[in-house]
Amino acid sequence: MNIGDAVRERILELCREHSISVNKLSSISGVTQSTVNNIVSDRNRSATISTIKKLCDGLGITIEEFFNSELFRGLEQELR
Repeated sequence: MNIGDAVRERILELCREHSISVNKLSSISGVTQSTVNNIVSDRNRSATISTIKKLCDGLGITIEEFFNSELFRGLEQELR
């Protein structure tokens, strides 16, 4: 798994935990629907920290809570 996959999966996981849709997350976070949809549909594999922070604010969690997931443990370094 790479970081883009982990971010996408974590967003979907948090939406399930909070019983909200991706569109609702967009609405409550102020991140455009197209941006959130691009992240979760794998069209955008490099969400910015600023975008992730806005999503966290909408969910009422800290950025530390976002990244505190097994999804981010053991990721391989991505060199290009």
